[in-house]
Amino acid sequence: MWFEILPSFGIITAVLSVPGFALYGLHKLTLDNAYRRNTDERWDRIMYTRDMRLTGNPYQCNGLESIPDK
Repeated sequence: MWFEILPSFGIITAVLSVPGFALYGLHKLTLDNAYRRNTDERWDRIMYTRDMRLTGNPYQCNGLESIPDK
């Protein structure tokens, strides 16, 4: 019958969802932020490197206080 595929479907769905949840934990552990920044566009890469240069942590909110006075 059709319901005999439900256990296999559940197992396959669970196994395929593990990497998504594992990346959440891995990013939280290594980057101290659960979400990674999108650097597909050139402007996003520039802002990422700017934030890394100014504060050392690109995932931290930066304001005028993060820019050093000269």
